[in-house]
Amino acid sequence: MKLLFRQRIFSWLDSYDIFDENGETVYTVKGQLSFGHKLFIYDRYNEHVGTIKEEILTFLPRFSLYEKDQYIGKITKEFTLFKPSFILDYKDWQIEGNFWEWDYQIVDYSGNIIGLINKEIFHMSDTYSLTIEHEEDAFYVLMIVLAIDAQKCSRNK
Repeated sequence: MKLLFRQRIFSWLDSYDIFDENGETVYTVKGQLSFGHKLFIYDRYNEHVGTIKEEILTFLPRFSLYEKDQYIGKITKEFTLFKPSFILDYKDWQIEGNFWEWDYQIVDYSGNIIGLINKEIFHMSDTYSLTIEHEEDAFYVLMIVLAIDAQKCSRNK
């Protein structure tokens, strides 16, 4: 399964559209004004399906993840020197990026690929292509890319 993640250019708060392979909107993400990033994810029927909240006052970036309103876990950036790395605690997934922080690979504890995240560089706004091995993991891969993009935004302020 493939998804295209595109940030809206003219938006005061974080705002994203996520499209499937047919160009149809699958998810919409809207940011809320708060300390740290707070992102609400809506499905194609405009129903709230998830939330990502940045935890502030932490040494390394960390985000709490919610499916609907139920806390499911967190994604935490690890301390590394050259390549970014994250841990998703509730699925035992590890996320590793390349030196430029444009491409990421998500693997499970056995080394099986869950998904690939590739930043498309010739766009006016942040645009990522997501390749997901199993459709049931698409929502969780989306949460990962939202957290990665949010921590990059926070760092660049």
